[in-house]
Amino acid sequence: MAAAEPEVIRDKAAMRAWARRRRAEGKAVALVPTMGFLHDGHLSLVAAAAAAGGQPVAVVVSIYVNPSQFAPTEDLATYPSDLAGDIRKLAATGAVAAVFCPPDLYVRPGAGAASASCLEEAGGGYGHETWIRVEHLEKGMCGSSRPVFFRGVATVVAKLFNIVEPDVAVFGKKDYQQWRVICRMVRDLDFAIQIIGSEIVREADGLAMSSRNVHLSHLEREKALSISRSLVNARTAARNGNNHSQQIKDQIVQTLTEAGGQVDYVEIVEQESLVPLERIDRPAVICVAAWFGKVRLIDNVEIQAPT
Repeated sequence: MAAAEPEVIRDKAAMRAWARRRRAEGKAVALVPTMGFLHDGHLSLVAAAAAAGGQPVAVVVSIYVNPSQFAPTEDLATYPSDLAGDIRKLAATGAVAAVFCPPDLYVRPGAGAASASCLEEAGGGYGHETWIRVEHLEKGMCGSSRPVFFRGVATVVAKLFNIVEPDVAVFGKKDYQQWRVICRMVRDLDFAIQIIGSEIVREADGLAMSSRNVHLSHLEREKALSISRSLVNARTAARNGNNHSQQIKDQIVQTLTEAGGQVDYVEIVEQESLVPLERIDRPAVICVAAWFGKVRLIDNVEIQAPT
């Protein structure tokens, strides 16, 4: 028996009405926000959403390439897309009830004028100008090299929450700082939503799954394996008693550089506050961002408190 096709919804009001009908039927609504070009990592989020809660769940997957998290120099125009393929993959899971793929969450109609995008400075007073900042957690790591990124992420996720009104939302922990930013936003703004962090899904050779991996050449992909390899070695060193953060970070930088990577950052931070640690003496996460060719990759590994 073929899996049921999820309902594809493009209109915000229709999405909100759909979610409210599901809740009236006694179902919890679980949201998986994505930017599309789905891989097995995304599908693991769907599985986590379907398993959430102690009642029937209606899973919604949003597919929206959010322009506000890209700086003008970043890869918005080349971000990979395959909506038809994405819907086929989601249908094959048999777990997705609806796919929300709005054309533009930021367009605002001008008074007799053309619509203005959130990326336009001048919109005749009709452009998007309301932003959410998670002021401490967005600093450092990805926030240092991508200063508009978390403002864009927090704002679009809040918009999705207001449209879909989910009971549960699932985010991948590969984007560790993003996950913590969303958790803090939900706490601080009193969203009645359970946030689930789903573990990183890796290729057989250890590379963290990412939609951007498709842009790696064969050689670049081989070199990029140095990221996961360096993190495994770092975790082993910490478990064996080396709790000196700088020594571990230096070794990771050396490994990535020798492999031909351009390091954006290597940080060891406390898991919830993301405060840098000089010593790994509490639950920590080692976060890495590095360029291989024109592709920026991120990865991390959590380390629990020493016993």
